[in-house]
Amino acid sequence: MGRNSFIQMTKLSNVKGRITYISSHAKQENLYAVYETTERKFWRELAKCNQEEFAKSGTEGKCIEARELIIALPESFTEYQPDRLLQLFTNHFKQNYGTECIAALHHNKRKTNYHIHLIFAERKLLDEPIIKIASRNMFYDENGKHVRTKKEILGEDGEIREGCSIVKKGEVYEKKLFTAKDERFKCNSFLDEVKHSYTDLINIYVQDEKQKLQVFERGSVYLATKKIGKNNPKAQEIEADNQKRREWNRAVDMALISGVPELKIMEVKRKEITEPIRESIARRGNRPRLFSRVVTVAVEALEFLIASVLFKKPREVPKQTEQTEAEHPEHVAENSTAAVKTTKEEKAEPEQPKMTGLASKYPKLFKVNKELEDQNGAIQQKQKQLSAKKKELSEVTGWFKGRKKKELQKEIDELKSQIRDMKDYLPRIVQKIGYRSVQEFLKDFKASQTEYSQYRTAIEKWKKETGKEPVAHGIRAKLAEKKQEIQNEQKNKQHTRSQNKDRGAR
Repeated sequence: MGRNSFIQMTKLSNVKGRITYISSHAKQENLYAVYETTERKFWRELAKCNQEEFAKSGTEGKCIEARELIIALPESFTEYQPDRLLQLFTNHFKQNYGTECIAALHHNKRKTNYHIHLIFAERKLLDEPIIKIASRNMFYDENGKHVRTKKEILGEDGEIREGCSIVKKGEVYEKKLFTAKDERFKCNSFLDEVKHSYTDLINIYVQDEKQKLQVFERGSVYLATKKIGKNNPKAQEIEADNQKRREWNRAVDMALISGVPELKIMEVKRKEITEPIRESIARRGNRPRLFSRVVTVAVEALEFLIASVLFKKPREVPKQTEQTEAEHPEHVAENSTAAVKTTKEEKAEPEQPKMTGLASKYPKLFKVNKELEDQNGAIQQKQKQLSAKKKELSEVTGWFKGRKKKELQKEIDELKSQIRDMKDYLPRIVQKIGYRSVQEFLKDFKASQTEYSQYRTAIEKWKKETGKEPVAHGIRAKLAEKKQEIQNEQKNKQHTRSQNKDRGAR
């Protein structure tokens, strides 16, 4: 599988400062080229326009003055002339989207990351500026808001308050140089489009077919949580959204450990989450509360799928247990305790199969997988207790059963909290050994299990051909080291004896 391309986009709240940073030799140790499609004055006017429009809108947060793409390039591209390479990539964007750009070609300090910073405007210059001239004196308060009379900007002393202003008759009170922002730059599909476009462009100039890049396609079984920035007015809404996403992700971890195929999980995600949300947005726009209800239904569908898989598993347990015991690495150690005999005349025989790096990880991964399965089983037991308590609560009726209901509800709440904490522990089990998710761990575990099984098959074949017992992986090196120590000791003894004889002769 080829390497994935890396192209990311960021919002800029200080475009002039960012341009100085990426294009200055004083700021950049390894700056190779800078290319601009317009004069620097354009960016000053653009920043001013965006700040004015942002102030008028009354929106909270920071003003977005421009956007920036960071495009990672293959190291082989250092062979191309920097100026022409940068011009090619910058004009490619301007030709596709018709907006002004400024770009810089860099290396990081260790010269391991060759990349382009490409800043682009979301607005275009108007063919003819719109200039408005005051037909009478115009008054503006401290917030820049137009007011009708001069009295509204005067203080108690009769003077104009600080921050207020007057535009006299005949003067320019508004000058519009730019169009409105292009909405397509805000769409999620825009970045995907850019990734494909630039990946295709990169691959045209990659000489080695094996080094060609590909775009990482979205489609994880998990739901990505959203980042909450500082002073975000929608922080509570985003956190509630993230809670539902984590609820789905917990259910996914349990499904993977229980043996539900990834394709089945993806099917549930598509039918119960992706498609309903997409249809709802198309019909009624964005509805945050709908997402919570949709995920709840999706989790229930996934839990039903888990239950159906686990129901079939008991019939397969004896066979699986037998296979696991046969494949468990401890049995290899038992077979490797036979004495190793060395003969003076070595016969030509096939070399003992060597264990691959991934196969050698199997013992460790086996233990971690066992811990996951045990934790998953414990969660299943807790969920059965929860279902029993819910059923018991539903059957409690009558006017004088209030105390009983409260006790049961308290037990239900405690069980829910325990189950949530137990589910949260599942990814931590694999994170302790360096994996980011249960899905990532299980891929390696299954691959190591396959390679280990192949190694065991090869060992059995080797034993039949040679009639010898295998030396276990890891013991071979120790035996060789011990053999070398014995040989060194014998040489030292012989050297000492010869020295003693020489001394006696004198």
